[in-house]
Amino acid sequence: MPKAYWIARVDVNDPEQYKLYVQRNDAVFAKFGGRFLVRAGQFDNPEGTCRGRNVVIEFPSYEVALACYHSPEYAPQITLRQAAAEADIVIVEGYDGPQPG
Repeated sequence: MPKAYWIARVDVNDPEQYKLYVQRNDAVFAKFGGRFLVRAGQFDNPEGTCRGRNVVIEFPSYEVALACYHSPEYAPQITLRQAAAEADIVIVEGYDGPQPG
């Protein structure tokens, strides 16, 4: 079964409020087996538009990734994040098929 990922591009408008969101979301992600692969850090944007922060969270499956986002535990975090930042978030299923080469 392929893993799944939350891919978020974020512009933080209120750094103090966003820090609170970051502190409060760890327990929710841990409950659903979420693991941060990217949490800010350096980046280059060779094409298209970008935002100031990038986040990638890995989950055990697509169903679990969706369940986390729609869970009652994460709902207050959405409100907190939306008050502190503008974000584009996509939940995507990983790929387990053949690779080139």
